Amino acid sequence: MSALNTLITRGAVPGDGPDAAAAWHYGELLREQRRLEDGRAVVDLPHLEIIEVSGPDRLTWLTTITSQDLSALADGDSAELTVLSPQGRVEHWAQVIGTPDSVLMILDTGARAGLRDYLELMTFANRIELTDRDDLRALGATCSLRGFIDGAEPVAEFEESWPEVAPGGVAYSTGPDLVEPWFIGLFEESALRTAVAEGRLKAEQMAGLAAAEAIRVLNHRPRFARDVDDRSIPHELDLLRTAVHTAKGCYRGQETVAKVLNLGQPPRRLVLLHFDGSQDLLVPVGAEVKFGKKSVGTVTTSVVHADAGPVGLAMVRRAVPLDQPLTVQFTVGEDEVAVDAAQEPIVRKREHAARPTTSSLTRR
Repeated sequence: MSALNTLITRGAVPGDGPDAAAAWHYGELLREQRRLEDGRAVVDLPHLEIIEVSGPDRLTWLTTITSQDLSALADGDSAELTVLSPQGRVEHWAQVIGTPDSVLMILDTGARAGLRDYLELMTFANRIELTDRDDLRALGATCSLRGFIDGAEPVAEFEESWPEVAPGGVAYSTGPDLVEPWFIGLFEESALRTAVAEGRLKAEQMAGLAAAEAIRVLNHRPRFARDVDDRSIPHELDLLRTAVHTAKGCYRGQETVAKVLNLGQPPRRLVLLHFDGSQDLLVPVGAEVKFGKKSVGTVTTSVVHADAGPVGLAMVRRAVPLDQPLTVQFTVGEDEVAVDAAQEPIVRKREHAARPTTSSLTRR
């Protein structure tokens, strides 16, 4: 039985893995991306999951138990947060929207149950209520979704600030040269279904998830379900830019964040790869990244961009030179295939300030 869950089914081709519920495209892969970039199309995001956090203690409580300072989050504000393991690894990552009475948290596919378990464990005596908002459905676009669908307005809208550095954030890169804006509108699903039935949301206004993923890759933007693994620390993904407040009070994993930020470098780094398209083969997720004969990483996202061609994100070892070409290797049938890849660094080495003089380091 297909897991495809789309507002409009005509021509919908399902995605794979964590995107099996979404339409990867509707039969016009690159044209859909053009319409999306021009603000003439939206992307159905049925795989995204939503938790509402309400109660008078919600902002101080979330500030205490996550990596972000949400104490001043106001109605309509957008932010990001992570929950880290005691070792500083990324366990949860959410985009959040402030409303007058709650915080809406947007999570990647399959991520809600684990975060909810953690939140329930950390409630203690705080006046908090958690609600799974299965009545809401997400749409994505390169412009605000307010006014896009006649008669259906989002109840809340997330506006991505990437690659701007949020208050308390730290950048590990200069960011891409050109950035497409990105918005996620949360709608009452019943209102969207009615809009489709009445012809106020049409097939020609839809773009598949492939278009959104291509924009995300060119924006140097990692994604939880694709680019994060059980070893990831936020520095490797440039998440200190938007999702980790480095100057706020204690949170789980803070020691790793501070140590790597002030004294070391992340063991791996996210990189954008431009694949050689002459072989007419789409590089699969999981393909091995090689520098010479050495295996140095793995492809985590692979897409085709209307202008840049076949591109992807990969996590590679820190020691891989920034200016050297790489190859990716994978199997097609019984054949081993190697594709050349030019890298565009996302995470770079960060220079540290001089260490402070302390009594234990001073010669007498």
